[in-house]
Amino acid sequence: MRPLIWSDGELHILDQRALPGRVKWIRARRAETVAEAIESLAVRGAPLIGITAAYGVALEARRRGVNAARLHDTIERLRNTRPTGYNLFFALAKMEEIIERGGHDPAARLFRQARKLHRDDARACLTMARQGVGLMRRGERVLTYCNTGALATGGIGTALGVIKLGYREGRVAEVFACETRPVGQGARLTAWECAAAGIPVTVICDNMAAALMSSGRVDRVFVGADRIARNGDTSNKIGTFQLAVTAKAFRIPFHVVAPLSTFDTSLSSGRTIPIEERDAAEVTRWISGLDRVHGVQVWNPSFDVTPVRFIAGHVTEQGVLEPPFVFQQQTTRKE
Repeated sequence: MRPLIWSDGELHILDQRALPGRVKWIRARRAETVAEAIESLAVRGAPLIGITAAYGVALEARRRGVNAARLHDTIERLRNTRPTGYNLFFALAKMEEIIERGGHDPAARLFRQARKLHRDDARACLTMARQGVGLMRRGERVLTYCNTGALATGGIGTALGVIKLGYREGRVAEVFACETRPVGQGARLTAWECAAAGIPVTVICDNMAAALMSSGRVDRVFVGADRIARNGDTSNKIGTFQLAVTAKAFRIPFHVVAPLSTFDTSLSSGRTIPIEERDAAEVTRWISGLDRVHGVQVWNPSFDVTPVRFIAGHVTEQGVLEPPFVFQQQTTRKE
């Protein structure tokens, strides 16, 4: 199922908050609807957020005409939806270039740029899947985290894209999906995608990962990314860091799968990656009555940063980047 559909000048957004129990669509005719969908997690996944925001700019240009000042305000609104994932900023910078260039029919060119970002991500996903499958032996048991499949990208997925292609080619025998508290993207979305693809999948609570790895039932860990600094430090869904530490303790390869649009070469390390903190209700809703207990505080960071020393390599559309080669590869790309 595609999470985004452009039809008759509208963007139809699959509301992922309702999955897997119900399929619900949001019809977006203006950028504000897109911004609210991103903020509320109706649409999520770093690559997909960037693509969706780009379509939001195109919607606004069609709705109100191409007024540079208004469109810059629209871009600023979309930029402020979620601070951590870099694909959002990458995509909006591409849209800004079109606005600043001016010329004939900029509204049509903004739409074409959004569509290009969408198609480029789909191609990158397939290339990354092939790169990742090349790392595996036959019949591996893979642990993954959060949701990094078709629901999070413009194509087959990042980490889950590798897993899907790996299953088709006999490299993946079984998948373990961490539930991914507090929003449950692994249990709700990854398990759903795996089941739909016929891939054997087992959901575990996040705090079961170390026990599972110690049992010898995990051969490899694949995760996605929201922002990667030029030294390879990687921000991803909260809980990724502890998986990486545990995987290293048991000598299990831990790979990050992400397109080059996730790399932020302005940051020398992960220490300055902005970490979004979300509402306490995301945590308290799981425990009946906790929100009514006086004096209990909740800390709810949405992401953490995994230092590069815990990462075996970054699987990208340009190949598998191993420390300390991330900076060199990215410099080449930027030039």
